[in-house]
Amino acid sequence: MAAGLFFTIGGGWLIGLGGSWYFLIAGLVLIASGVLIICGQAIGAALFGLTFIATVVWGVWEVGFTFWPLVSRLFAMAVGGIVVALSVPLLTRARTPRLIGLGSAVALVAGVVITAISAFSPKGVIHPTETAAAPQAAPATAPDWSAWGANDQGHRFAALDDITPANVNTLEVAWTAHTGETPQSTGSGAEDQNTPLQIGNQLIVCTAYGTVISYNVDTGAENWRNESGGTVPAWQRCRGVAYFDAATASFVADEPDGITPDRTVSPQRVFVPTVDARLIALDITTGERVATFGEDGVVDLKIGMGEVKPGYYQQTSTPLVAGNLVIVGGRVADNNETGEPPGVVRAFSAETGALVWAWDPGNPAVTREPLDEGGYTRGTPNVWSAMSFDPDLGLVYLPTGNATPDFWAGERTEMDDLYSSSVVALNVSTGRVQWHFQTVHHDLWDFDIPAQPVLYDIPNADGTTTPAVVTVSKTGMIYLLNRATGEPLADIVEQPVPQGNVEGERYSPTQPYSIGMPMIGNATLTEADMWGATPFDQLMCRIQFKGMRHEGIFTPPGLDHALQMPGSLGGMNWGSVSIDPTTSYMYVNDMRLGLANYLIPRDQVQGGSGIEMGVVPQLGTPFGAMRERFLSPLGVPCQAPPFGTLTAVDLKTHALVWQVPVGTVQDTGPMGIRMGLQLPVGMPTLGPTLATQSGLIFIAGTQDFYLRAYDSRTGAEVWKARLPVGSQGGPMTFRSPDTGRQYVVITAGGARQSPDRGDYVIAYALPS
Repeated sequence: MAAGLFFTIGGGWLIGLGGSWYFLIAGLVLIASGVLIICGQAIGAALFGLTFIATVVWGVWEVGFTFWPLVSRLFAMAVGGIVVALSVPLLTRARTPRLIGLGSAVALVAGVVITAISAFSPKGVIHPTETAAAPQAAPATAPDWSAWGANDQGHRFAALDDITPANVNTLEVAWTAHTGETPQSTGSGAEDQNTPLQIGNQLIVCTAYGTVISYNVDTGAENWRNESGGTVPAWQRCRGVAYFDAATASFVADEPDGITPDRTVSPQRVFVPTVDARLIALDITTGERVATFGEDGVVDLKIGMGEVKPGYYQQTSTPLVAGNLVIVGGRVADNNETGEPPGVVRAFSAETGALVWAWDPGNPAVTREPLDEGGYTRGTPNVWSAMSFDPDLGLVYLPTGNATPDFWAGERTEMDDLYSSSVVALNVSTGRVQWHFQTVHHDLWDFDIPAQPVLYDIPNADGTTTPAVVTVSKTGMIYLLNRATGEPLADIVEQPVPQGNVEGERYSPTQPYSIGMPMIGNATLTEADMWGATPFDQLMCRIQFKGMRHEGIFTPPGLDHALQMPGSLGGMNWGSVSIDPTTSYMYVNDMRLGLANYLIPRDQVQGGSGIEMGVVPQLGTPFGAMRERFLSPLGVPCQAPPFGTLTAVDLKTHALVWQVPVGTVQDTGPMGIRMGLQLPVGMPTLGPTLATQSGLIFIAGTQDFYLRAYDSRTGAEVWKARLPVGSQGGPMTFRSPDTGRQYVVITAGGARQSPDRGDYVIAYALPS
């Protein structure tokens, strides 16, 4: 009766919104069933049985035989059916109804048990239709992991084959180190998102608070540490440091003002970005600041930026070392106000710290210093994620964001719109734009490009190669471009998109859809796509959905409630992709989280900040905005699983090769309660992958506490190791120059949704 009452009230509400009639009808029948059972009438049990049968028919009609959507509709009803069926002997003395009740209970128990067992195997897996080429032998020596993405092109690939799909299950912890700095976060505070570097026999790690530590690669013993980190109100993280070697660096730009660098001082150094907007050079041997770089080893990145409020401008991603330059962008606080710090990208001498060039997205006349005392153009699109470098073409590739705030853009200038949410190729010597390609026009969704553009030479049938740059986006689209010209290498078409009606805003009539590459997790949702751990929260998700406007990826924000899917986290995010050049497979991990939002008239905005969910003020515009994750009352995503996957895409054929859900609910669950069950529903991922020549993919950025390895040819999970806490770090691998042993290293500081935090650096290796 209670279930029927819930269904009836909720179902009536849903019908009023134009939704399904099932819940109202089922609710009324369940109420009748409950009344009759209370009155001792066996017909009540029969009514429940008919309701269950009708629910099965309705469920199959809505979602077919797809596992998780059917479980949401049928599992709780089946458990209730067992109780009702076993109650039949209490309702009648007749032999036949008793036997029917007992038989129904046995059948339902069997169904529940089979379903529960089946739930522990991955669902929705896309298997490869062709067998990939066997892994090639790795070269005798492999390069160091000397850049955030393994190299300046961002491949996240290691030409190593000691650890293979056949022996990876024997990996064991070789050593564990502790940074001594445990990140504390509520989602907007400190988070460990680091990918270490390996230079010779040193492993270089940075903490969320900006401390840099060098460990011995074979023992984990600490060589040195430098505590140069700063403090800011929020968003403390260090995704990586950059490495420079004066002996091997190409020289792509002259030192300004005729400066002659002293190359005998710390020729090998690492550059540390800090959350309080400094760029620090450290001697890789001692960890001490390089005295000849900037002012005693420090370049103050706030110079030329005008007013910078605490936390409004900071460095969270790795700098890019391109030849003899170190290039930085910067994270600008989203959604607080207009006229925030500039989105300028600057190149400094990697040897002296002198400013060589600057690219100001708001003023093409700027080539170096600002043209006036106010600094570079304020409020312009910024580059907060990692950049890439092609030394042969002499181009640097930037992933841009959009001018803040995100959800109201009526104040943006033509120049703001020109370079927002784009891949921008700059001449490395001058900083001038060579070409750019925009993935979102007049971005109203915070769909900035979050990932490092990855450079890859696609092999052609005639033995030649095509220079490509590939970028993944929060929209769930993949853009494949010629990196010399910016022309598409896979079909991209301008398609009409929904138009908004908020006074003072303007809307792009079309958006560029990358139809020549696979789309991942961005299908337009319908009411039938709504999900829940039970039919009750599924009903509430349906009510939420029917109460919102949803018109696909580019549903514009308005004064009414709108559903943005994917939301501002994606789709794909900053972890970027990895590429195996032996197969031309690219590996993409994603999250599938919707965002419910609406604009709030200025006189009604109360409180709020530009960080995470809730009200964001957007000062300087007519509206604030409300942002909320599209979750059920139990705190699980409202759309059906998977909520995160790992996908292989063939860059030669542009085809999706395989796809598997990644992550379980072991360390999370409804209302934040850990389920403790390894149900592979596929959870949102946040962090990079690693590909190896032996045919392995490693990933740790899931919501459960594991480092996993997959067969890169098939997508089969071949190994996983339990971590002490979750990880958003990037796994990396290398071969020790001293012992020849291959290690896989991951940092584990905690996953975003979990309160568990740590300070771990863990190295795995085959038994010695």
